[in-house]
Amino acid sequence: MYHRILLPVDLADPNLAKPALETAVMLAKASDGDIRLINVLPVTPALLAEYVPADFDEQQRRSAEEALAIIGGELQFAPGKVTSVVRQGGTYQEVLEEAKEMDADLIVMSSHRAGVRTYFLGSVAGHVVRYAGCSVMVVRR
Repeated sequence: MYHRILLPVDLADPNLAKPALETAVMLAKASDGDIRLINVLPVTPALLAEYVPADFDEQQRRSAEEALAIIGGELQFAPGKVTSVVRQGGTYQEVLEEAKEMDADLIVMSSHRAGVRTYFLGSVAGHVVRYAGCSVMVVRR
């Protein structure tokens, strides 16, 4: 049913992704599908650029790639069926772009409980649900 599953992971709170990880593994196993983990790094503001090391963005990318590799290695799923990517930019825009590029069948993502802030500003999950070209499953903890 779902052969290409995209799973955004917020490395600031990796425990938030656990329910989505479990769900994605279950769905991928049922259809012999693949899982791609994605983490989106924010763009370093120009005002901060002079205060951080010259290779700051590259350090952040390597750190995120290592963290995703650890998460992928801990999944109860065939290692060759799990890939990961780190992108930089706006979170929901990059998730949607990666889903489009990989021709994802499904995006599985975790969401915080809705709060007053998300009713006015929207959330990453909300934007992904509204604008994705594929099915989206939002898993709450």
